[in-house]
Amino acid sequence: MSETRLTRRGFLKMSGVGMMAVTLPDRLGLEPSPLAAPSTYDLFVGGYTSAGGEGITLCRLSMQTGLLSKVAVTRNVSEPSFLAMDRQGRYLYAVNEVGSYQGTSSGAVSAFAVNPTTRALTLINQQASRGGSPCFVSVDANDKYVMVANYGGGNVSVFPVQGNGGLGASTDFKQFQGSGPHPNQNAPHAHQIMTDATNQYALAADLGTDRLMVYRFDGTQGKLTAASPASFSTPAGAGPRHFAFHPSGKFVFVINELNSTLLSLAFDATRGTLTQVQGVSTLPAGSTGTSYCAEVRVSPDGKFVYGSNRGHNSIVVFAVDSLGKLTLVQHVSTQGKWPRDFILDPTGTYLLVANQQSNTIVSFKRDATTGKLTALGTLAVTAPTSLLVAPPPV
Repeated sequence: MSETRLTRRGFLKMSGVGMMAVTLPDRLGLEPSPLAAPSTYDLFVGGYTSAGGEGITLCRLSMQTGLLSKVAVTRNVSEPSFLAMDRQGRYLYAVNEVGSYQGTSSGAVSAFAVNPTTRALTLINQQASRGGSPCFVSVDANDKYVMVANYGGGNVSVFPVQGNGGLGASTDFKQFQGSGPHPNQNAPHAHQIMTDATNQYALAADLGTDRLMVYRFDGTQGKLTAASPASFSTPAGAGPRHFAFHPSGKFVFVINELNSTLLSLAFDATRGTLTQVQGVSTLPAGSTGTSYCAEVRVSPDGKFVYGSNRGHNSIVVFAVDSLGKLTLVQHVSTQGKWPRDFILDPTGTYLLVANQQSNTIVSFKRDATTGKLTALGTLAVTAPTSLLVAPPPV
């Protein structure tokens, strides 16, 4: 990968584009969301510029129709493959998934100020991510630290958020060690790091060594300290990629990229321990062909868990009970290829899927009672890899 060449002027370019949406089928008979919600939500889309992506795309979701329209693009952003935002929507953080940055074997993480009215992005600063090919970024539960997972480097790093939303020098760094039995596990590959809602613990998924790391997190100093035990091991060759916390904080759902499975884990938020409740396949019984899991999300009401299958090109839907047990509800086509990411709007009314290889984002209506999904319409966006719903302006 080539070195990032980003300029402040380049980041300031916002290009308006025409509204793009498809007609909603009348037969669906959609009702407005029963929950109080804004009439629209803003959606930021990251992607691979090396694959033709324009940069960071701003879209708008209609809560009446569930359809997306394209609003603007922040150009000249190198490989913004994953995005995160503080809880108030003031700042956006993007990894720059490259292998070389300013002459070092590292990617970068960029901080932007978000205009509260137009949602235009203004570059604040960048920091080296301290490892090659960063693929995930998150903000801690108190909006004071940004955490990055470096896939190529096999490590994670922590950065303090400064008063203007920019990033300070890294406060901590953890290098993973080891490998796994799958050909894609020749080295550690950090794929996610995120704190729990209490901000007392941070979990990190290492696809390369089949482990979910558990750290105590010092939210005043930005430090990670290994918990006891220091990790949870998935089955050999599973390749844990992403995880999601249940709204109750009692469970963690881990999606495994390499063996297409989903694990339900009980989480003790006091001791920081993980205990397996269940493991299930994300593919239909008898499914053949190559497929790799990507993303996992939990509905806001905590009743359903969703996962994406790249190759099978589907979203799997599970109901989850009070004990963390999963029951299969549905497999639904993503209407495109390689569902790299998907996200639910804050009300849980709609689910949006980024089909990386077919250059589309597809909207689905979600049945709040059954959890089932019904496709609505498609928006063309080149090489989408990350979806981020912004909170309504304050």
